[in-house]
Amino acid sequence: MTETSANQNSEGRVHHRHLEQSREQIIELLSRQALERELVSRTDIQNQDVASQLLDRQHHAQLAQRLASFHPADIAFVLESLAPEAREMAWHLVSAEQRGAVLLEISDAVLPTLVGDMRPDEIVAAIRDLGPDEIADLVAELPDDVAPTVLAGLDRAEQFEVRSALSFPEGSVGAMMDLHYVSVREDATLEAVQRLLRRLKHDLPEENTDIFVVDRSNELRGKLSLEQLVLNEPEQSVNEVMTRAPTFFFTDDPIKDAVAAFEKYDLLSAPVVNLHQQVVGRITVDAVLDEINERAQSESLRQAGLSKEEDLYGPVLQSSRNRWPWLGLNLLTSFGASRVIGVFDNVIVQFTVLATLIPIIASLGGNTGTQTMSLVTRAMALDQLRSSQLRQTFIKEFLVALLNGSLWGAALALMTYAMYGKWEIALVIYGAMILQLLLAAMVGVAIPVVLRRIGRDPVMGSSVLLTATTDAMGFFIFLGLAAIFLL
Repeated sequence: MTETSANQNSEGRVHHRHLEQSREQIIELLSRQALERELVSRTDIQNQDVASQLLDRQHHAQLAQRLASFHPADIAFVLESLAPEAREMAWHLVSAEQRGAVLLEISDAVLPTLVGDMRPDEIVAAIRDLGPDEIADLVAELPDDVAPTVLAGLDRAEQFEVRSALSFPEGSVGAMMDLHYVSVREDATLEAVQRLLRRLKHDLPEENTDIFVVDRSNELRGKLSLEQLVLNEPEQSVNEVMTRAPTFFFTDDPIKDAVAAFEKYDLLSAPVVNLHQQVVGRITVDAVLDEINERAQSESLRQAGLSKEEDLYGPVLQSSRNRWPWLGLNLLTSFGASRVIGVFDNVIVQFTVLATLIPIIASLGGNTGTQTMSLVTRAMALDQLRSSQLRQTFIKEFLVALLNGSLWGAALALMTYAMYGKWEIALVIYGAMILQLLLAAMVGVAIPVVLRRIGRDPVMGSSVLLTATTDAMGFFIFLGLAAIFLL
C-alpha cells in the first residue's frame, strides 16, 4: 500500500469515528432533553410550563448549533441512525438552508418520513437553491398528490428544466445527468475561454473539470480540460488543443454503461447528447459514485428479498409486510427440505451420526453456490456474460467445484473416519460433498440466468432460492447415498 493510500484510509477511519462520536453526542443531547423534561414535570415548582419551555429552548439551541456545523451528508448519516421520534426532532432543527442538500443525501427509506410532515411550501423553500436535476431527483420521490403542488411553487424556468429532467426514463443517463455545463466554440482562443470562466465564476457548475466544444448548432465537437486550458498559450485556439472524439453518452443510454465507462477510462466528466448529438448536459464522477454506492446497497438488500425502502427504524407492521413474501417462500422450501429428511428416517435411525453431518453438507454447498452466483451476477451487471459464454462458464464452475469438492470432501472424510471409525460413512460423505458442490455451482450459475431470461431482476431473492435448492438437494444427495451404501 502506498503512503498516499495509507493516509487516505487513515483519514477515512478518523472521519468515520468523528461521525460516530457526533451521532452519540446528538443522541445524548436528545436523551438528556427528555430526562430533564421529565424531571421538571415531576418537580413541584411554580411556572412549570415556563421552566419546561426554557429548558427546551436551551436544548434546541445546542442541537441546532451542533447540526449547523455538519456537512449535509453527515447530517443525513445522523438522521438515518436515529429512532423515528428523535429523527423528527432533529430534522426540525436543521436549518432551512441545509434542508435541501440533506434531502439529496438521505436514503430512499428515510426520505418519506422527513418530507411526509412538511407542507408543500416548506419543501419548495428547501429545494429552491438546488439544481434542476437535483430537484427532479427529489420530486420523483414525493407522493403523487404532493409533487404537482411542489412543481407549481417553482418559477417557469425551473419548472421547464425539472420537467425536462423528469421526462427521461428511470435508469437512463438522461435521468442522472447535470443540466449545467460550460460550452465554447472551437474557433475561440484560450484567452477568450479564460475570460468567459472569470465572468461566470459565480455561476460555474460544481466539479467543472471539462469544457465542451460545440459548433453553432450545439453539436459536440470535442472537449477542453482545465489542464489543456491552463498549460497552453493563450493565443492558441480551442481547436488546436482540444480532445477530439471524447467519450460521450446519449440520454437514453443505460446508467450501467456510463458506470462501466467511468471505471474503465477513469473519467471525471463526460458530455451527454441527444439523438442529433447536441449537448444537453453532462455526467460527473460524483454522480457515478453515488450510483455505484446505491446499487451496491440495493443489491445487498435484494439478494435477501428486501427493498431499498426498508428502514431500520420503520414501523413494525410495514417492515413485516415487506418481508412476508420471501419468508412465506422460505417456509415452503424449508418444509420441502424437511420432508426430504423425513423420507430417510429409517437411515437416520440406524445411523444417528448422519444427523450431525447434515449441516456441514448444507453449509458448504450454500457457500459454494453463493460464491458462484455473486460472480455470475457481477458479470451480468457489467455485461460481460453473453449467451455464447454460458457453456464456458458452466464448464469452468463445474471444474472448480469438482476440484474443491474432491479436496475438502477428502478432508471431511478423514475427520469423519477419525471421529467415528467407520470408513463406509467417510466414503458416503466424500461422495456427497463432491456432488453437493457440483450441484451448488450449477445452481449458482443457473438462478441469475433464468431470472433474467424470464424478465426478473437476477438479484432479487436469489440468495433465498439458492439456499432452498442447495439445502433440499444436499439433504437428498447425502441421505440418498447413505441409503444406497449403508443399508
